[in-house]
Amino acid sequence: MATTSSISGGGIDVDAVVGGLMTIARLPLDQLTKKQSSYQSKITALGTLQSKVDALQTAARNLGSSSSSTLTSFKTTSSDSSIFSATAGSTAVAGTYSLEVTSLAQSQKLVAAGQTSSTTAIGSGAATVVTFDFGTISGGTLTNGVYTGASFTPSGTTANVTIDSSNNTLQGIRDAINGANLGVTASIVNDGSGTPYRLALSSNETGIASSIRITTDGADAGITSLLAHDPAGTQNLAETATASNAQFSVNGIDITKTSNVVTDAIEGVTLTLKQITTTPASLTVERDNAGVTTAATALVTAYNDLYSAMKNTTAYKSGSALAGDRTLQSLQVQMREIAATAVGSGNLTNLFEVGISFKSDGTMQLDSSKLSTAMNNSFADVAALFNSSTGFATRFEDWAKGVVGGGGTFESQTTSWNNTIKQLAVQIDAMEVRMTSLESMYRQQYSSLNSLLASMQSTSAYLSQQLTSNGG
Repeated sequence: MATTSSISGGGIDVDAVVGGLMTIARLPLDQLTKKQSSYQSKITALGTLQSKVDALQTAARNLGSSSSSTLTSFKTTSSDSSIFSATAGSTAVAGTYSLEVTSLAQSQKLVAAGQTSSTTAIGSGAATVVTFDFGTISGGTLTNGVYTGASFTPSGTTANVTIDSSNNTLQGIRDAINGANLGVTASIVNDGSGTPYRLALSSNETGIASSIRITTDGADAGITSLLAHDPAGTQNLAETATASNAQFSVNGIDITKTSNVVTDAIEGVTLTLKQITTTPASLTVERDNAGVTTAATALVTAYNDLYSAMKNTTAYKSGSALAGDRTLQSLQVQMREIAATAVGSGNLTNLFEVGISFKSDGTMQLDSSKLSTAMNNSFADVAALFNSSTGFATRFEDWAKGVVGGGGTFESQTTSWNNTIKQLAVQIDAMEVRMTSLESMYRQQYSSLNSLLASMQSTSAYLSQQLTSNGG
């Protein structure tokens, strides 16, 4: 019928006929392509759910058994943050501490004699080894940056740099010192005088043992004259800041440290000293109840987001690529079981005891006042409810790892679907080759038929003409 209806002016519309035939022939191929697309849609939908499982895992970890858990952390309060700040780790002990700061730790700073230029060569350029020793200056007096009667006790730490014709300017010396990582930072200061360019040196470490002694091998007198500096002898540089330790007290106990960042004065607490006190300051270390409430809220939110997404995705009339997916339905059941199964031991065993209950749609809700009361009554019991080996946060974190971790449920499912997509691609490619051959065959057949019809029409016309001319 299609062929007959396509005859026009004695010929067949080959494109129309072949197009119609190929539409029918490609139906199985279209079904394969549609099936391939459906699996890709499944992978995309699963990826969306994976991000929500990741969020639940993160929320559970923040409230769970890891060392960074909110339940194992403390918060600190400084009575005067301009004097000191503090942070507390999981080994801290709640309490209030009195602090007095007598002196701050600082590094020694030295400055060399002024030069008229920072780029003019100093000395002859003979290769000169400059040695930096670190140690402690004792005794003597310091007047205008120069010691009298002092001694220097090296700590055993030394470092060398070579100054020669390639770097014997102030800029070159500065860059050579900084580039050698000697434990000293060099800079150039312009003091605005007639010889304004001055080389400034600073020890990278604080504390009295970070003072500097500088010696040379004497190969270049100009370099020696600029840099040689012995606190117990000839001093060609002036001291502008003296190396010192931090001295402070905690609850009346005197403490000396080489740094202003102190990690071992109060167990589990890191102090950063900033200023000398005139009156005692106080530090309060306490459990971070507000942080726990925030973390518990985040866990409830992440649970609800994932649970609702799975529920909506697997609904049969949802239109989702994963509608009716039994694996996801099974995961939903697992989530409910984790939340509903009591912790094996402890004074608190169920989530409702800390204000987490369930609504009719299966999602959670948090009563923060009930959680706060539970923490005030026994913080340790609340912590165990979440972060013990069988705690709710611990179980949710482990479950999430099993779902999205390497070799987990989602990875296995995605791998399986990707393999199916590849297999379908092979079938599609093979069928495309067959479609190309079939279309070529159809075109050849109907083109030949067109030629035959044209020949028949020509013969018919000729016979008609002969009959007419013979008076037929």
